[in-house]
Amino acid sequence: MNMTSTYPTYIYKIIPSVAKPPSPLPEVLPVSDLDQRDGFVHCSTSKQLLGTLNAFFSNESHVYILRIKYEQVAPYIKWEDAVGKQPEEIGGCWDTEGKAGFFPHIYNGLKVGKEEVDDVGEWRKGSEGWSGEDWCWGEVDRPI
Repeated sequence: MNMTSTYPTYIYKIIPSVAKPPSPLPEVLPVSDLDQRDGFVHCSTSKQLLGTLNAFFSNESHVYILRIKYEQVAPYIKWEDAVGKQPEEIGGCWDTEGKAGFFPHIYNGLKVGKEEVDDVGEWRKGSEGWSGEDWCWGEVDRPI
């Protein structure tokens, strides 16, 4: 990937409300059907989160967010776009036109757990839908 700026401090994995991560986190968390199918862990930057939530989690009242320090997983990240791919295709995404840029995908044998996750937050959808106003980490990397 040809990035014109620095890499993010954090990337994020969205977990549906029915799959609350245990505390303490295990070595390896269960992966989603989508991650299992595609062979990598789908993540988003803070700027991509709202699009991902609106596309795949619109019926959820809340989700859990795994905050992952980029430097912790950097050797396993591939920045990929989904231009021309529909969500149901391998590597597909809600952003079929590439407007949200490249997405960080973790290729490490589907391992995300206590070593990779910096923090777990709960994000509640507001009365107007998903918004950065309800972000679980205050001003830190607030989605826009």
